Amino acid sequence: MRIVILGAGKMGSFFTDILSFQHEVAVFEIDPKRLRFMYNCYRFTKPEEIQEFKPELLINAVTVKYTIEAFNQILPFLPKDCIISDISSVKTGLKDYYEKNGFRYCSTHPMFGPTFANLDQLSNENAIIISEGDHLGKIFFKDLYQSLGLHIFEYTFDEHDDTVAYSLSIPFVSTFVFAAVMKHQDAPGTTFKRHMKIAKGVLNEDDYLLQEILFNPRTPHQVENIRTELNELLDIISKKDATRMHAYLEKIRLHIK
Repeated sequence: MRIVILGAGKMGSFFTDILSFQHEVAVFEIDPKRLRFMYNCYRFTKPEEIQEFKPELLINAVTVKYTIEAFNQILPFLPKDCIISDISSVKTGLKDYYEKNGFRYCSTHPMFGPTFANLDQLSNENAIIISEGDHLGKIFFKDLYQSLGLHIFEYTFDEHDDTVAYSLSIPFVSTFVFAAVMKHQDAPGTTFKRHMKIAKGVLNEDDYLLQEILFNPRTPHQVENIRTELNELLDIISKKDATRMHAYLEKIRLHIK
């Protein structure tokens, strides 16, 4: 299959690496310097080169802020039977966009990133395939993700947004709170160092990505849950209520079993 990948960032490079030995792959990147270390693939910097390549599948791996903009730039140069796809963690506006542009489409979300995941061992990681999409496109990504050992889940666009609001906004907000009250430690403990590593990884993400995840309409409810729990915990601590503390710890232990 002839595949074009938009963007030579971390995920674009990852998909190029795993696809280029079984498919004819080209990477499109407007910044030629980012293509210097892309191997076993064609390297395009002009949309006209994509037109000549005649891809059967396009994977949009640009940063989430430019997902739709990148589609708009490239779609006029694609064959009408090309399947277009994204791997964005934020699907805001994509359902309407796909349904209006006339191309077959497939949307997925690898629930991991280069910051924390071991890309050579993904058997503990997950991927979501959006159910509203082209059948052949979904089969392609299902086969790909299965070959990587990923656990695959099929959700609608709405179900995906619910999942992201829960699984990303809660750890992100918790990390922000940790970073906001943190101060330098000369002799940090193990737990502190682990939280610090997570905080640095999260805050190394693109600002727009963090913003869009937190601006998900479903996020405020999750943040409100955090505030409720913090208020309860603060009350227990302030009153030094050992009985309630024991009950609280037992309650939250059940959540992580």
